[in-house]
Amino acid sequence: MEAFFKTHKYLVEHLYSPVRRGLMDEIDWNDRLIGIKGSRGVGKTTFLLDYAREHFGADNKECLYINLNHFYFTERTLVDFASEFRAKGGKVLLIDQVFKYSGWSKELRYCYDNFTDLKIIFSGSSVMRLKEENPDLSGKVVSYNLRGFSFREFFNLMSGNSFPAYTFEEILANHQEIAKGICSVGKPMAYFQDYLHHGFYPFFLEKRNFSENLLKTMNMMLEVDVLYIKQIEQSYLPKLRKLLYLLATSAPCTPNVSQLSKDIETSRATVMNYIKYLTDARLMNMLYPVGESFPKKPSKVYMYNSNLMYPIRPMEVNMQSVRESFFYNQLLKDNKLNEGGKNAHFLVNGMYNFRIEENMKVKNNPDLYYAIDKVEVGEDNMIPLWLFGFLY
Repeated sequence: MEAFFKTHKYLVEHLYSPVRRGLMDEIDWNDRLIGIKGSRGVGKTTFLLDYAREHFGADNKECLYINLNHFYFTERTLVDFASEFRAKGGKVLLIDQVFKYSGWSKELRYCYDNFTDLKIIFSGSSVMRLKEENPDLSGKVVSYNLRGFSFREFFNLMSGNSFPAYTFEEILANHQEIAKGICSVGKPMAYFQDYLHHGFYPFFLEKRNFSENLLKTMNMMLEVDVLYIKQIEQSYLPKLRKLLYLLATSAPCTPNVSQLSKDIETSRATVMNYIKYLTDARLMNMLYPVGESFPKKPSKVYMYNSNLMYPIRPMEVNMQSVRESFFYNQLLKDNKLNEGGKNAHFLVNGMYNFRIEENMKVKNNPDLYYAIDKVEVGEDNMIPLWLFGFLY
């Protein structure tokens, strides 16, 4: 166990990421079993270490970070480890890559029921269903989603500012005043294209080739977050990769399920299941008409965020597709998006039809709202696209 304390101390002291203040403040840390879900690459490990750094520091042995992918846990049970940790005065156990450990949910439940003085905070893939498909943890675990950087978080980090988040309703009602206030201090448009290209995943801060790193991450999402967790045979990986490529190179699009089933040589039902897996892994987004949902065919599929569009075909990225993907992604956290009405791309919260445009040189339809790319401050029903990156 001392080796884990040394690793914990080193990581807390040296592994840096900007503190994700929004989710850090949103979580009720009094709960005894907390799950932090998120797609690969959004910073779940560093989020756990940020918690340790902020609440305990590197030398406090009441809190310990462990990774269940460690070979140590091939012969030592999580329950035994947690019991020993408590006996040595441990109070908070931070567990990373929990799904790599066989029987993790049953042992977490045992710890919850029998170690009432121990708090456990664990990270998991966005593909995991902690409540819906896990009777061991249902009613016991409180789960939260860690998202990639919003444009606001990226802009604050890169410009040294500390602008707050706004609700969707605040932006609709006061977008001119909000945009003027932000632009009087900083220049969001100077950072917006960088965000669309590489700002969603925190590892853009690392001194590595971002596109290569993102491609590696995308493949890991398929191999681990989809195949491993969903227990799909490895031999089906080429079909899944080809499906992702076909969708990515045409998104946003209405998927032709019959043609896709021919292209990857599998059934229509399997194609739909695969699209759902890609959505769960935070690689795709599905857009439905009001009142419809999976397993029905979506009206459109989008890439989950704009960054994912660049590594696949970097010289052929369609900027309108990037704009729409950005809008969908930034609104997802607290809003409901459906297929828009006539001439609209999206219907937001069942009330507001939105059209995404490059500039303000459009025939203004008063029944629509417009999210405009190349403008700092909007007017009336025309709102700067970048401002929707300030929702979280």
